Amino acid sequence: MASSTTFLVLTAVLALLSWQVIASDPSPLQDFCVADKESHVRVNGFVCKDPKDVKADDFFLAANLDKPRDTTMSKVGSNVTLINVMRLPGLNTLGISLARIDYAPLGENPPHTHPRATEILTVLEGTLYVGFVTSNQDNKLFTKMLNKGDVFVFPEGLIHFQFNPCPDKPAVAIAALSSQNPGAITIANAVFGSKPPISDDVLAKAFQVEKKTVDWLQAQFWSDNHN
Repeated sequence: MASSTTFLVLTAVLALLSWQVIASDPSPLQDFCVADKESHVRVNGFVCKDPKDVKADDFFLAANLDKPRDTTMSKVGSNVTLINVMRLPGLNTLGISLARIDYAPLGENPPHTHPRATEILTVLEGTLYVGFVTSNQDNKLFTKMLNKGDVFVFPEGLIHFQFNPCPDKPAVAIAALSSQNPGAITIANAVFGSKPPISDDVLAKAFQVEKKTVDWLQAQFWSDNHN
């Protein structure tokens, strides 16, 4: 009986450890697996292009990340240029991507989450006030003021933000993400800009506000700052 119990405990522990191991993009089993976007086969990711058809350009993108982006068209005053597997096929199965983020004076990258990636942010120019919130029950807020050259990490799946507190200077950052396709869920957009809208009964109860407040929020234009 004791040996049976021990076996069950060990099995449970191994299952938990295995879940932790596969919690991010799987490791490649070959040198590369360039995404074949013309394939009609559907898998978790992209089918590999035949290696004999792979070229150097599959690993290259003239992204012009040294060039400033337009932040004037964004209601939140930021512009995110994401380089993921959709734009760079050679990233397929490699578990990494990056983004340039431009912030107007007093601009922000509003509270959002990456469901598939941890993010490490490096400030290239300006100053940023950044932070993330832990999960229930604590919902603890960690914040930091970052200057040029500083680095900050946002753990996978947690809600986080960046804000440029300077009223007269823009800011720029580069973010590296631990997934070929990290995804982004901007909280306000998802909650108040869903299509079709979430019931105002649901949101009024969730946010403890009147329905007319929810209706007003849902009527706003929830633009996306990602490109």
